[in-house]
Amino acid sequence: MTITFGIVLTPRSGVDWARAAAAAEQRGYRTLLLPDTRFTPSPFPALAAAAAVTTTIRLRPNVLAAPLRTPAATVRETAALQLLSDGRFELGIGSGRPDAAAEAQWLGASWGSPGQRRAQVVATIAAVRAEVNPAPPIVIAANGPRMLGTAAEFADRILLAAGPAATEAELADLVRTTREGTDRPLRFTHQVVGIGQRLPIWTATKLGRNADELRDGGAAGMLPAEPSAAAEILEHRREKYGIDEVIVPGELADDFAPILAHFTASSS
Repeated sequence: MTITFGIVLTPRSGVDWARAAAAAEQRGYRTLLLPDTRFTPSPFPALAAAAAVTTTIRLRPNVLAAPLRTPAATVRETAALQLLSDGRFELGIGSGRPDAAAEAQWLGASWGSPGQRRAQVVATIAAVRAEVNPAPPIVIAANGPRMLGTAAEFADRILLAAGPAATEAELADLVRTTREGTDRPLRFTHQVVGIGQRLPIWTATKLGRNADELRDGGAAGMLPAEPSAAAEILEHRREKYGIDEVIVPGELADDFAPILAHFTASSS
């Protein structure tokens, strides 16, 4: 079981997006991810454009908020992406961020209770698996115990949707809670929060975090800039928890490049 890497990018223009997608593939990222929010481009057409300028990188919304679309709408878009990417699409899906209720209202969609949103995740997955050929891998973002239980039952992979300050002990709790609900083999994903002294702008400004605070608090998403030290941490989590995919914010791509190169060199 090797570690693979994904990168989260957002288009700024058509030309920029094409270049960024191709560059991510050339750098060795396995997956290109795009957020699903009102304030970022719709992931389906953007990922379709990325499919046109790449050949191997996988394409995934990170993550689709199930309440914002009917299952039938997601089936239609997923089928289109599978066709246009020659089967490289992955359906990242979740019940929606806590602050996304306003986005649902803006779209004229029903937000619903937590239970209703979980049910919509399940209904969407069932529809995609029944109607899209080939059915894409399903990646469910989960944090709370009920959503982790849903992910344990239905996901091919689980994105541990912990906050930026989450410690390794908290990640271990999420993994343990998930595994207690199933005997299925499970694979986990975690996202990098910062590297060395660098944080994404959103984390630093909107969330008011700083690198020293997060590191001193034991934030698992903070990696050292030294490649071998970072690799040792990631390999430990792969072996102990089954976290075999790491997602990197696009703003940290240059900082992460030496770490990615370390893994590329080790596998060659």
